[in-house]
Amino acid sequence: MRSGVFGVVMNDMNRVDLADFLRRSRGRLRPSDVGLPEGPRRRTPGLRREEVAQLSGMSSDYYMRIEQARSPQPSTQMLAALARALRLSDDERDHLYLLSGHHPPLARPAGEKIAPGMRHLLEQLRDTPVQVVNDLGYLLAQNAKAKALFDPVCRVDGEDANVVWAWFTDPRIREPYTAEEWKRCSHHQVADLRAAVARRGGDAASTHLVRRLRARSDEFAALWELHEVGLYRNYRIRMRHPTTGTLEFDVETLLTPASDQRLRIFTTPQGAPDAG
Repeated sequence: MRSGVFGVVMNDMNRVDLADFLRRSRGRLRPSDVGLPEGPRRRTPGLRREEVAQLSGMSSDYYMRIEQARSPQPSTQMLAALARALRLSDDERDHLYLLSGHHPPLARPAGEKIAPGMRHLLEQLRDTPVQVVNDLGYLLAQNAKAKALFDPVCRVDGEDANVVWAWFTDPRIREPYTAEEWKRCSHHQVADLRAAVARRGGDAASTHLVRRLRARSDEFAALWELHEVGLYRNYRIRMRHPTTGTLEFDVETLLTPASDQRLRIFTTPQGAPDAG
């Protein structure tokens, strides 16, 4: 293992498994699958090494060394070329990157445009509080039910519409919660953010957010040093609402395939008071 930006852990190159994965991947393809002629005297199925090298723009000798588990670490540019040459799916491409010791690229940049599936669910779930946040904690959208529920106690808007930033910099955000809830949520927020930073490979957006948080919040800085990592898909929260009193919710988190956007659904546990 080795460390990257802000202590992000990266895996070392797994030469043996990488070599095996490449051999098996080219073995599943025929020349016609990639626009090459079959040619005479082809004794074994699949592409030849020199054909993969040709398609990916590298020397046959270098590609042979990768398959023999004795090459230096390939660059991300070379891995992208290999993924295209071998017609890898997104999951297979990500596996290729991880075996090579690199962070897989996001399927698309995390940003303000909500994924179509998330948008559809947000519009359909009108009677249940629902929020869409990106992997760094930026609130992208919420339905009317969520807005009515959370705005009075957890308002996050403007340039810093980020739930992690608000949690660690605005004391008012924590007022509806008990001290026990504070501690648990703080650990969850930091562990989740660290996992996002690792998936992004310490990109500019995640690096900037972490740097700001460490400079602004001693609590965040201390928790960051613990190096806890985890994506909390299911959990329960309890809060004191100014008009409806104490409320309890089970939170279910649905992820996009790239894990860069999350749909949070807040449901009332059986027997608990409804938010109304």
